[in-house]
Amino acid sequence: MYKTHFGLREVPFSITPDTSFFFNCPHAQEALNTLLVAAKNGEGFIKITGEVGTGKTLLCRKFMASVGPQFVTAYIPNPYLEPRTLMLALADELEITLEKDVDQHHLLKAITHRLISLAVQNKKVVLCLDEAQAIPVESLEALRLLTNLETQKRKLLQIVLFGQPELNTNLQLTSIRQLAQRITFQYHLGPLKRDDLEYYIAHRLRIAGFKGARLFTPAAIRRLYSASGGVPRLVNILAHKALMLSYGQGKHQVTRRHVADAAADTVKEKPSAWPWLAAALVLAAASGLTWALRT
Repeated sequence: MYKTHFGLREVPFSITPDTSFFFNCPHAQEALNTLLVAAKNGEGFIKITGEVGTGKTLLCRKFMASVGPQFVTAYIPNPYLEPRTLMLALADELEITLEKDVDQHHLLKAITHRLISLAVQNKKVVLCLDEAQAIPVESLEALRLLTNLETQKRKLLQIVLFGQPELNTNLQLTSIRQLAQRITFQYHLGPLKRDDLEYYIAHRLRIAGFKGARLFTPAAIRRLYSASGGVPRLVNILAHKALMLSYGQGKHQVTRRHVADAAADTVKEKPSAWPWLAAALVLAAASGLTWALRT
């Protein structure tokens, strides 16, 4: 791809939630601090919301990597599960050995026993549920009942819900009002602000190994913000495509034009096959550049 051309060790704008690229801008750091404080306080439910692409999964993984050895973390990325299956997923995360075809009573008993055992070891258990807006109402109620388990001093299980704003609508249902009342810490994760975007770009390039001067021109940064609205996932997609375009033309800097062309293909979702990018790469190859295009 373009890594050697720009002096990079790895691709800087992947949409994979790699915690080494976590950017601690004010709102992301506030969200992380909220999670860490809430977890240490032993609260039952914690809620993080944000629009699509604002970095909830990356925040979740950064949180789990930051809580320390006194915590046992369980992670369920797709909680669109009926109550029993959700409990089985939790048991699996807690490394509980179950009998084949275990019934509901013994399943809950095994989970409770494991939570008590960890509490005796002074371990706190945190269950992180990504895409929590997809959890069925019945499963949310089952989770609430699990948080009833407690010692005289603290809950045996803390639950962090990471979800899109639709999660707030779900929690307004009368049938699960008791759960909503137990959410004592919450944070809404917004997009990057304009002043943060240039630092975000520089941060990811530095982590990826870039040691040169400015790679994205000021005009490219402005166009990147206007096209993405500061949503990190869109920023990454556009920046990645703009780097591909710059590389394909044999350039060593990303300009406004590169970002504009990337945005035209991405944001408007044109059904194109990037013919102009292919042509640029052919010209680059003909002039002696070595490349391998991988989307």
